[in-house]
Amino acid sequence: MRVLVVEDERRLALALQHGLTAEGFTVDVAHDGLSGLARATDHPYDVVVLDIMLPGLNGYRVCSRLRAAGSDVGILMLTAKDGEWDEAEALDTGADDYLSKPFSFVVLVARLKALARRIGSRAPRRTVLGDLVIDSAARSCARAGTAIALTPREFALLDHLARRAGEAVSKREILDEVWDSGPDGDPNTVEVHISALRRKIDTPFGRAAVQTVRGAGYRLAADGG
Repeated sequence: MRVLVVEDERRLALALQHGLTAEGFTVDVAHDGLSGLARATDHPYDVVVLDIMLPGLNGYRVCSRLRAAGSDVGILMLTAKDGEWDEAEALDTGADDYLSKPFSFVVLVARLKALARRIGSRAPRRTVLGDLVIDSAARSCARAGTAIALTPREFALLDHLARRAGEAVSKREILDEVWDSGPDGDPNTVEVHISALRRKIDTPFGRAAVQTVRGAGYRLAADGG
């Protein structure tokens, strides 16, 4: 998951960047509203963590400009403690969720994952990677025009990798997002399903789309292998 943190309190921004990176997120940081708006406009983030009180352009205006430009990126706004008016205005300007300062990091991570799932389900997607086609609406997959039968779990795994095509995805993230199993999930489960995917979408076609990234996890080739 790609996250942009827009926070002018540098110590907090750095702590969030380190913490979220340790959780498997890809994190960028901006320290003012204008640079945050530019980054969110120019790059494909899944979620923006957006503080209200920012120099240059406050969080409300950043949020409203993103929505006016047609962006559907998930926006979690950081509001003042007990600031019910802040929370109401955050939602009115287009934020998807809010969290009051000070907040629990564990809760922030859970909110981000839940928000990413909601945002990802807003519009069915059809992903084309070379001759590999993944239709999230129909829950179907085809390679070179040949339909491929996948189990529900295999498809969920493939769809998750397709959302991050070209990026390394850790086993832990796969367990969290595909199995929703938390820290007690068995990484061997991921390996078994990865092997099954390769046997179905790669081996019969002489392709190598599902790649192992040593020490990092797995990657679905953006060109379909």
